[in-house]
Amino acid sequence: MKTSFRRKLEGLAERHAEIAQLLAAPETAADVDRFRRLSVEYGQLEPVATAWAAWTENQQALETTRLLLTDAESDVRALAEDEIEHLQEQSLRLEQDLQAHLMPQDPHDEANVFLEVRAGTGGDEAAIFAGDLLRMYTRYAEQRHWSLEILSASEGEHGGYREVIVRMIGRGVYSRLKFESGAHRVQRVPETESQGRIHTSAATVAILPELDAVEMPEINPGDLRIDTYRASGAGGQHVNRTDSAVRLTHLPTGLVVECQDERSQHKNKARALSVLAARLYEAERSRQAAEQSAARKSLVGSGDRSERIRTYNFPQNRITDHRINLTIYKLDAVMAGDLDPLIDPLTHEYQAEQLAALAEE
Repeated sequence: MKTSFRRKLEGLAERHAEIAQLLAAPETAADVDRFRRLSVEYGQLEPVATAWAAWTENQQALETTRLLLTDAESDVRALAEDEIEHLQEQSLRLEQDLQAHLMPQDPHDEANVFLEVRAGTGGDEAAIFAGDLLRMYTRYAEQRHWSLEILSASEGEHGGYREVIVRMIGRGVYSRLKFESGAHRVQRVPETESQGRIHTSAATVAILPELDAVEMPEINPGDLRIDTYRASGAGGQHVNRTDSAVRLTHLPTGLVVECQDERSQHKNKARALSVLAARLYEAERSRQAAEQSAARKSLVGSGDRSERIRTYNFPQNRITDHRINLTIYKLDAVMAGDLDPLIDPLTHEYQAEQLAALAEE
């Protein structure tokens, strides 16, 4: 184990022991707020402290067992060799566990998300591809037992969507989808192409974590223009008779959010405000991340919508993620919702990056 990791882990274990003593002190119990804060920190440190204790015990056992290799009895040496092999395998697993504990946790990993898909260059074909991407994410969500709500949709003239915003609800949604933000490019022969030529078009995806009340950025009502209109599309006669749909324009940034899913204008406004808050939060997060990574380019990218992250080549059944130079020849399975072969390598690359950054500190 690297010395830098070891020092960090020793410090965390010492802090865990220190908090245990503080929580046992009568003066801490008398201060409710302090007791609550320390209890939360203690609970957060408990897994890493337990794993560190197990690793330390493992190293002590290895050291003791190695001494038996000098024993005169061959049977004893053979048993020691078997035990050392077992302890070394255990040591590797414990080190990997400890490294995972060291990596900073994304506070939004368990959050629901707002998924936004927009047609880019390519006209009707881009809108159709945007619809294909939404279907791909929908099928992935079904496999993981997440639920979906379409908040706003602008359909393309020949199918698909010019723009669609969906709320995805479930455990760990953001942790699985957060690397999907960016420009997605498609290469295929459109159905309307009579000469069989391959066309290239694009759609952009944005994954925004749904914020809780504490994180919501303060939005000045004076900075908003609120327009109401009649919802379009499915929904029965009701949506055609009332101005239930809401469009919010954030004047300082020019961001526009529409919501027409709910029958209540009040509920649509609340949903639109949540989406707007998520966009403002993400814009600020992206700005800070860009400043922090100015000296070092992230392998998995910035998540900027203008950044091309993936190409879907239908004639060759090939999909390529440009951030980690990953190419797989199972595009049909991916479009049917089998996204894990893409998401898992991105997650592993991100974790490796974090560990490398920790080692440099």
